[in-house]
Amino acid sequence: MLTPVDVVAGLWLSLWCAGGAPCQFAMPAVVAPEPATSPDPVAAPAPRPERSERPSALLELSDDEILKRIEADPASIGSLSIGPPGSSLLYNAVELPESPRWSRAPNAEWWATTETVEAVEAAVGTVHDLFPDTQPIVIGDISRHDGGRIQRHESHQGGRDVDFGFYYKNGSVNWWAPGASGNMDLPRNWALVRALVTRTDVEVVFLDTRVQRVLYAYAKEIGEDTEWLDRVFQFTRGYRNAIVQHLPNHRTHYHVRFYSPVAQELARRAHPMLVQLEIMKPPVYTLKVVARSGQTLGAMASRYGTSVRAIMQANGLTSSQIRAGRSYRVPVRAAAPPMEPLLMPRRALPPVTPAVLATVDWPTPASLYGSGQQH
Repeated sequence: MLTPVDVVAGLWLSLWCAGGAPCQFAMPAVVAPEPATSPDPVAAPAPRPERSERPSALLELSDDEILKRIEADPASIGSLSIGPPGSSLLYNAVELPESPRWSRAPNAEWWATTETVEAVEAAVGTVHDLFPDTQPIVIGDISRHDGGRIQRHESHQGGRDVDFGFYYKNGSVNWWAPGASGNMDLPRNWALVRALVTRTDVEVVFLDTRVQRVLYAYAKEIGEDTEWLDRVFQFTRGYRNAIVQHLPNHRTHYHVRFYSPVAQELARRAHPMLVQLEIMKPPVYTLKVVARSGQTLGAMASRYGTSVRAIMQANGLTSSQIRAGRSYRVPVRAAAPPMEPLLMPRRALPPVTPAVLATVDWPTPASLYGSGQQH
C-alpha cells in the first residue's frame, strides 16, 4: 500500500504526460506554516540586509555556516523563497516600503523577498528618471507574510510575483481598467517594460496579447530593434521563452515574476535545516486530484492520508458532496522533494537605445557580464 510520501514522490516524477500535456495532477502547492518561534502569524518584518553585506555574499557561506547563522539568528540569512511559483513559502519576508512613486491597491498583500523589492524600485525608478513628473503607479498583490496561497491567485506565493497597474494618460491613477491605446500612457508603460526586461532579473511578464500589440507598435515607432522586440513579446513569433507572454484576464495589469537568485538558492540549502530545527513545519503539499465516478470525499481522504475536513477547507466546500470529473485540492503532509540549483539566464539586452530613452544609462552586455561578452 502506498504511503502519502510515496504518492507525492511518484507525482513529482509524472507531473507531465507524453507530449507535454498536463496530467491530472498539478504541481503541488505548499500551505504556509505558522512560524514555530512565534504565536503571532504576522510577526514583525525581518530587517533588510545591511548594505555592508551584499545579499549575494550569503551564497558564499558553507552549509555549516548557514546552520550556525540559523541557530543564532534566523533573520540573518535574509529572505527565502521556497519552492516553485505555485507551491511556495516565504521566510524572512520584507514589506515593500511606502513610496511616492507607487500606491497600494485595496486589500493587497505586499510581502516579498529583498531582491523583489529592489527590482520594483529599479524598474519604477527608471520611469521616474525618464519622466520626473510621473504619477504613482498602483501595485497590487505580491505575497502573504509567510507565503502560501492567496485565494484570488494560483501563484503570488513566494515573494516573487508582483502585480503592476498601468500608467494612464493625463496622469490618472486607476486600478483594474483595461489597457488600450486610447487610455495608456505609452511612453511610461514602455519605459517600465523595458526596465523590467533589462534592469531586473525578470522571469516572465504575463500580459494580454491586445496590450502587448499596443506596446510593441509604440516600441517599433520610437526605433527599438525589431529582432529584439520579437524575443521580448511572445505574440510576434510565438517563442516559448519570450519574456512577455499572454495569459487570460491580464488586460488590466502586468503580472511580473522576478527571479530572486539569492533567496531561491539559499532556500534550497536552508529550508531543510529550518525544518530539522523545527523553526518551520514540514510542508503540506496540495495535489490536484480528479474525482472518479462514485468516489466519496472520505475515500479520497483515506487514499491520500488526509482528512475530509482538510480537503473541504482546501477547496472552500460547505458540504462533503463532490462531483465526478471535477478536480479537487488534496493537502498531503510529506517531506519536500529535493530542489535543483537555480540556473540564471542572461538578460535580453537590446542592441540599441532609442534617442527618446537615452537620457538614462541602460545596461549593456559589457556592463553586466564584462567586456567582450555577448548575450
